[in-house]
Amino acid sequence: MPPSLAEAGAGVFINRQWLLGAEYRQKPDNLSFAHKDDWWDLFIAWVPDRRLAVTAAVVNLGDVATLKNQLCELSGGPCQYSRREMRESHAAMGITNTQFNALAENLILAMEENNVPTAAQNRLIKELLPM
Repeated sequence: MPPSLAEAGAGVFINRQWLLGAEYRQKPDNLSFAHKDDWWDLFIAWVPDRRLAVTAAVVNLGDVATLKNQLCELSGGPCQYSRREMRESHAAMGITNTQFNALAENLILAMEENNVPTAAQNRLIKELLPM
C-alpha cells in the first residue's frame, strides 16, 4: 500500500466577490534517488459572478533533483548542496560513460552559450568526473 500523502486546500470569501485561500500538497517519493519538496500556493480570486473568476497566486512548486546548487558549490560559489551525493543518487540507474559524456557535452554547450570561459568550463567538468 502506498504511503498516505497530505493534501489540503481552503478558501474564505472575505466579501461577496473576493476569495483568499491556500493549498498544500506533499509530493510522492517516486524518485528514490532525489529528495522532493512539497508544494504550496497562496491565492486571491475576484469572483464578480458565478460564471467568472480571476485568480492570482504565489506558488512554490518545491525542488526536485536539480543540479543548480551542486554546480554552484562545485564551482566555488556561495551555494551549499545538501542533497545526497550524485554517485549515491545514481548508483542503481546504470548510467553509462556514453550517457555521462552526453551530459557533459550538453553542459559545455550551455556554458558556451552563456560565455563561460573555457578554463572555468574545464575546471567544472574536472570536478564532475569523480561523480
